[in-house]
Amino acid sequence: MEKLPAVQRWLLGAIALGVPASAIGALYPSNTWLQVGPVALLLPLAVVALRRWPLSNAAAACIACFVVFHLIAARWSYSFVPYDDWLRTMGIGGFDASAGFKRNMFDRLVHFAFGLLAILPFCEIASRYGRLSPRQALVGALLFVLAAGGLYEIFEWSLTMALAPADAGAYNGEQGDMFDSQKDMAVAAVGALLAVPLQLWRWRRG
Repeated sequence: MEKLPAVQRWLLGAIALGVPASAIGALYPSNTWLQVGPVALLLPLAVVALRRWPLSNAAAACIACFVVFHLIAARWSYSFVPYDDWLRTMGIGGFDASAGFKRNMFDRLVHFAFGLLAILPFCEIASRYGRLSPRQALVGALLFVLAAGGLYEIFEWSLTMALAPADAGAYNGEQGDMFDSQKDMAVAAVGALLAVPLQLWRWRRG
C-alpha cells in the first residue's frame, strides 16, 4: 500500500481532532453519537482505503471539507449553528436578515456542499478504479448525489419514528418546514450541477 501524501495526513489529522472537539458542549448530547459516531468509525477505514486506493489531494480535500461541515453541525445541531453571530463578529452583518431567510440555513448549506463536493471524488474513483469513461463517471456522480440525498432523507424519517420529537427535530433540522426533505435534495442537486462544469474544466486541463 502507498504512503499517504502529507496533505492527506494533515486532513485526516484535522478530522481526528474535530471528532472529540465537536462533542464538547454539544447542544444535544444524546444526538452526538448519531452524528459523530459514523465519522469516528469510518476514519480508520479511510486511512486504509486511501492507501489502498489513492486519490488526488483535491478529491481528498473535497471529502474532508464536507466532513468538517458535518462536525460543525454536530456541535451546535444543524438548526442552531450560529453562523449569523460569527458574521457579525467579523463585521459583516447578519446573513439571514439581509437575505430574507426566516430559518437557520446551515442544513441547506451542508446539503448544497454535499452535492458540490461529491462530484470530483466520485468521478475520480469511478474513472480510475471503475474504468468508466468521463461521461459515464459524471452521470454516475449526479445519480449518486440524488440517490444518496433520497436515502438520507429516508434515514431521517426513520429517526423521526424512533426518537423523541425534540431530539428528532434537533437532528433533522426541518424547523417546521413540511417540504424540508424535498428542498434539501433540491439544493444538493443544484450543488452537483454547479460542480459539473468545474469537473469538465478539470478534465480538459488534464
